[in-house]
Amino acid sequence: MPDPINLLDTTFDPEDEYRPEPEPEPAPPAWTDGSVRIGIHTSIAKSYLDALESARKLGCNALQIFSASPRMWSAGPSRIAESVAAEFRARRVELGLGPLVIHANYLINLASTQPMLRTRSIQAFQDELVRGISLGADFLVVHPGSRGESTAEAAVATVAESIRQAVKRVPLGGLRILIENTAGMGTAVGWRLEEVAGILGLLKGVPAGACLDTAHLYAAGYDIRSEAGLTQTIAMIERTIGLERVPVIHVNDSKVALGGRVDRHEHLGKGKIGAEAFARILRHPRLGPSGPEGLPGRAFLLETPIDEPGDDRRNVKQLWELAGKAEQAPEAEKGYSMLTAALQKKVTAQRKAEKKKKTAAETQKSAKKKKG
Repeated sequence: MPDPINLLDTTFDPEDEYRPEPEPEPAPPAWTDGSVRIGIHTSIAKSYLDALESARKLGCNALQIFSASPRMWSAGPSRIAESVAAEFRARRVELGLGPLVIHANYLINLASTQPMLRTRSIQAFQDELVRGISLGADFLVVHPGSRGESTAEAAVATVAESIRQAVKRVPLGGLRILIENTAGMGTAVGWRLEEVAGILGLLKGVPAGACLDTAHLYAAGYDIRSEAGLTQTIAMIERTIGLERVPVIHVNDSKVALGGRVDRHEHLGKGKIGAEAFARILRHPRLGPSGPEGLPGRAFLLETPIDEPGDDRRNVKQLWELAGKAEQAPEAEKGYSMLTAALQKKVTAQRKAEKKKKTAAETQKSAKKKKG
């Protein structure tokens, strides 16, 4: 009987060598299909899910949220329960909302020269990254912060190093960090496009880009109101940051005149920039959400005030109209607003109390000054 081992063909054939199949490239997100992506900042006050439902009811196909309270340091757990996050991610897919942008806490100051504040800011920003990853966010927007007595050049380096510290040991996955330009109040970093570009230039290896705010641009002295001024501003963005690194634009009118260096948002068409300028911005091929000149998936997000119930819905509707895509807008829920009559009453009472407190403090300060 022949030996079975001797019957085996043991001649080496290169084709027999095991070659592991490469990991398949992840499919691009549905929202990068070249369609116009329009959204608004929605509230998580009731729940994360409620923020998604608000975007749907307001006629949006994209949205921005906070991942926690934006005006206080975290006093509790910095993480989101996986069951809550999973439900949020699933519902977002059902609604077809994207991109999802998270705006970081306003207290974070990545440019601070005060060791304790900077350390706290880095930790808070890292917490934002972790929550953003949990929720499946696409972008995390952060203000660079204020430099105090530091030079602008030193502050740019400090911001970049703070971000590098925050991303250590945090697998970002598909989350991308966006540096937002500022209006230039006080010693704010990032009001000049060169400063935003400088931060990005020091973030080699970190998935980062920029979020540009129209009200901040105008207040900082970039004349996006006129046709010639918009052309010059776009050329400046291209020379410094690069338009391919600007996937999100905050669309806000400005209560402040050109170069006023104060951050005050206004309803679309009711501020110093004006409806005509916004139509020009939203329809500009270089700023659009599709090729060959635009960036697929670029989102236009509102951060306009909600002074009266329905302001949010009306601003979203106008944004679609100014973009020339009203026929593509998702249907909004008639009469819906994040500001209800009851909430408006509560907000008005809070504002009156704050104003009364501020007046009393100023009166007390003035009295002390006279005595001195």
